[in-house]
Amino acid sequence: MTGPAAPTVPAAWAGTLLQSFAEAGYERAEPAILQPAEPFLDLSGEDIRKSLYLTSDPSGEELCLRPDLTIPVARDYLASPRAGQPAGFSYLGPVFRYRGGRPSEFLQAGIESFGRQDRPAADAEMLALALKATSAAGADVEIRTGDVALFIALIDALDLYPVWRRRLIKDFNRKITLEQDLEQLTIASAASREYEGVLAALAGSDRKAALALVTDLMSIAGATALGGRTVAEIADRFLEQSTLKGGALPRNALDLLKRFLGISGTPAEAIAALRSLAADASLDIAAAIDQLEARIGFMAQHGIDTNTVRFATAFGRGLDYYTGFEFELHRKGNGVEPLVAGGRYDGLLSQLGAAEPIPAVGFSIWVEALTQTDHARAGARGRL
Repeated sequence: MTGPAAPTVPAAWAGTLLQSFAEAGYERAEPAILQPAEPFLDLSGEDIRKSLYLTSDPSGEELCLRPDLTIPVARDYLASPRAGQPAGFSYLGPVFRYRGGRPSEFLQAGIESFGRQDRPAADAEMLALALKATSAAGADVEIRTGDVALFIALIDALDLYPVWRRRLIKDFNRKITLEQDLEQLTIASAASREYEGVLAALAGSDRKAALALVTDLMSIAGATALGGRTVAEIADRFLEQSTLKGGALPRNALDLLKRFLGISGTPAEAIAALRSLAADASLDIAAAIDQLEARIGFMAQHGIDTNTVRFATAFGRGLDYYTGFEFELHRKGNGVEPLVAGGRYDGLLSQLGAAEPIPAVGFSIWVEALTQTDHARAGARGRL
C-alpha cells in the first residue's frame, strides 16, 4: 500500500475491547482479507470501485481486499450451519480502501448481530456496547440517531407513485439533500420529444410492465445496455419520467414530508412531534413510532441517558441497505467524522443470498479516530 504507514492500535485497549465483546456473547470473527468484489459493488454502487483494491483469480472472478468487515462477516455467517439462527460476532482487523492522503490500510472493529427478532432490544444493545467502547478509549461523545423505517412508513402512508417512493428513499439513504428533489417533484417534467412515444406507452404502468417494454425495445435494437446503464436502470428512468410527465407531487404531500424532515431533538420530543404529525394528517405510521419508543425504553434500561441522545428524522448514514435504526457517535467539539457508526440492515442478508429475511444490526468502530486520545494512547486500564 502506498501513502502513510498504517496506524497501530493500543494493545491494552484492543484486548479489553475484544474481551468485553466476548463477555457480551459475541464471538470473534476473522473473515478472509481477499473477498469477491461483486457484493460490495452491488450493494454500494459502482462509485465504490475507485476506492477498492481490485484483482482477479484465474477464472476471471473479480476480487478485492475487503473495504469493510460487515459484508465479509455476513457472508461467512450465511455459509455456516448457523445461518438463519440468532448469532453474534465481533471483529478487529485491517480493511483496505483508497482514502487520498490517508493510509489505505486501517483498522476496523465492531459487532454484527444476526437473527434476533427482538429488534428494539437488539438496537439498544448495539448503542450501549458502542458507548462502552468509546468510554474505554476515553472519548467524550455525542449520540446522533435516526430511523429510516419512519421515513419509509411515511412514504407508504402517503400512497405515492412507486417511482416517487423509490426515488425519495434512494435520496434519503444516500444523504442527498431532499429539499431540492422534493421541489422538482412538484413540477411536471418536460420530456424530450425523442421519447414521447415510449413515455406515453408507459403511462400508468408498473415497474414490471416498464421493464418488459424496455427489454423488448432494446432486444429489437440489438442492445443490452446503453451509456453504461442496464435495462432495469433504463426502465426505471423511463418510468420515472412518464410518472413525472403525468403530474406533480401533491402539494400536501410535499408539506407533510417537509414537516416530517424538520423533526429533531431528544427522542421524547421527536416521538411527541411524530404522533402529532400522524394525528393531524391521519397517517398510519403508529407501528414505526411504537418501535422507536420501545427502542428508547431499552436504551434507558441499559443506563443510557436518553436526554443526551439527539434524534432527527432527516438523519441517514448514506448507505442503501439500512432499513431502520441508525446511529453515529461523534467526539464532542470535533464531530465531523464519526468514531462509531451503525444501525439496522435487515435487507442485507437477503441481498447476499439468504433464502428468508434475517434481521441484522451492528456497528463499526473507526479505530484510528477513536484511539486518538490521551487515555487510549496510555492504554485502557479499566474494564468495559
